Amino acid sequence: RYVDQLYAPSLSKLGIPVITASWHRYVVDPNRIPEDVDSASVEGSPNPVGTHPRGFHWSSTTEGEKLMPNPISQELHNLLVQKIYLPFHEKIRQQFELLHQNGFKSIYHLDCHSCPSVGTLAHKDPGQSRADIIISDVKGKICSTWFKDLVISSYEEAGFRVAYNWPYFGGRITEVYGQPSQNHHTIQVEMSRALYMDEKTKQPFHPKWAKLQGQLDRAITRIYQSIL
Repeated sequence: RYVDQLYAPSLSKLGIPVITASWHRYVVDPNRIPEDVDSASVEGSPNPVGTHPRGFHWSSTTEGEKLMPNPISQELHNLLVQKIYLPFHEKIRQQFELLHQNGFKSIYHLDCHSCPSVGTLAHKDPGQSRADIIISDVKGKICSTWFKDLVISSYEEAGFRVAYNWPYFGGRITEVYGQPSQNHHTIQVEMSRALYMDEKTKQPFHPKWAKLQGQLDRAITRIYQSIL
């Protein structure tokens, strides 16, 4: 929520390509795969109720609120895959290919998200206050150590409190696109929503945005200049 707007000034200034999900993850979560469903979200799923409550389609929130009174049909699921999920990921693949065509041998990819400032009962850290920024690399599997260290130090030097691989290890996007053996380095970056919005009303704290965008600009600029 609002993450694309917070990063936009820096990405525009530096000319960094960006691909943004333009729908709510409750409908289709691009950080999952189409098979991440259960019988509470899609009719006929072989996965029992409760195995994917926050999967490809979210049937409940992290606060335990029910989102889907009934599962959707397999036909609607397939339509959402075709109309939303596949085009989004095709854009990512096209961007990777364009970079290769332009002579870039290595790709460095930030997968940016936002997260609650305190873990809920649905998380690994219920009731725990979280860092400002959480960096995840699937326990070292999806990027070089050099890139991970660069990202962590860049956010820290910009004034953020940073955690590593806790309580998030990384999602499906990072698993799919983080292929260090192919020189594709992906990192998941979660930002605490308490930095920029009221987490209950979902309204942004616009007076805080200028300072936060300045910090993000320092972090992104340092990363960008280090990989050129």
